[in-house]
Amino acid sequence: MTATDTTSPAVLRPHAEEAFAAELTALAAADDRPRPTRWRLSPWAVATYLLGGTLPCGTVISPKYVGPRRLVEVAVTTLATDRALLLLGVPGTAKTWVSEHLAAAVSGDSTLLVQGTAGTAEEAVRYGWNYAQLLAHGPSRDALVPSPVMRAMADGKTARVEELTRIPADVQDTLITILSEKTLPVPELGEEVQAVRGFNLIATANDRDRGVNELSSALRRRFNTVVLPLPATAEAEVDIVARRVEQLGRALDLPAAPDGADEIRRVVTVFRELRDGVTDDGRTKVKSPSGTLSTAEAISVVTGGLALAAHFGDGVLRPGDVAAGIIGAVVRDPASDRVVWQEYLEAVVREREGWKDFYRACREVSA
Repeated sequence: MTATDTTSPAVLRPHAEEAFAAELTALAAADDRPRPTRWRLSPWAVATYLLGGTLPCGTVISPKYVGPRRLVEVAVTTLATDRALLLLGVPGTAKTWVSEHLAAAVSGDSTLLVQGTAGTAEEAVRYGWNYAQLLAHGPSRDALVPSPVMRAMADGKTARVEELTRIPADVQDTLITILSEKTLPVPELGEEVQAVRGFNLIATANDRDRGVNELSSALRRRFNTVVLPLPATAEAEVDIVARRVEQLGRALDLPAAPDGADEIRRVVTVFRELRDGVTDDGRTKVKSPSGTLSTAEAISVVTGGLALAAHFGDGVLRPGDVAAGIIGAVVRDPASDRVVWQEYLEAVVREREGWKDFYRACREVSA
């Protein structure tokens, strides 16, 4: 059996612990290995939840991440120590996805989240105040509004900080005391919140943000860094895209597109060749555009094409359904990227056997 979504159909994107509740329950029942304090599963079961497998009872655990097993094992093991985990990589390497599923498997709660932006304030990481209560009664526990990090510390759960390097440096550094001393002072009350066993933190950051708000050496030392790579092979990337498109299609009530595998492979091939600067056979060098052309963008292109095929076509995913999405992903800079795309289209796509229909579709959209 496989997990099914147990939440209301009205929910567009259920949290990981809800969408995969059946898998997590089956793993917990079959898991007889030692579990760290307040962990829902053992480290072995957490890794199995992410990488997939079949339990002795016959339950199939779907893979949430396709990549090196050792990286997942290192990430899970880090959360069982007193070190925080930093997932680093280029955009679209499933950092947020892995972070969410790790928190869901370890704590049963992936919602203790701080979304990092240039406007993230210190209160989002530490705590804030209910100003009506504050004005009426002064500083008190009732007036305190705990951040997701503070709640995770108090409950012994896993907190998440997304896009850490987008957060201003002075706000980043509020994490130093939390991660080193495992305590969060509340000087207004003359108190502190001490982390209970089970607490840890997962942060994500992408390589493209280097130089935006670099992590201080003091903060970086508090993290164990795991770099998530792009899929190593085209087959792995096609598998990831197909799996996620199927999941998204079900959530959006899109009909499954027959014979869509060929178009998925084309999208992945185009992205990989432009990303790597060379064709799959290694014979032709091509220029790379300014965008990342990540796996996540490939998923978006194919999902958009599937919607076009369902609502404005005959339900069959065709080259014309993905052409506009590919061009939109590649041509981010109208000046330089358009030249890169046109050169690739004429030098590679035009000459490739079996790609004439795709070439014509891209030419029509580009015209």
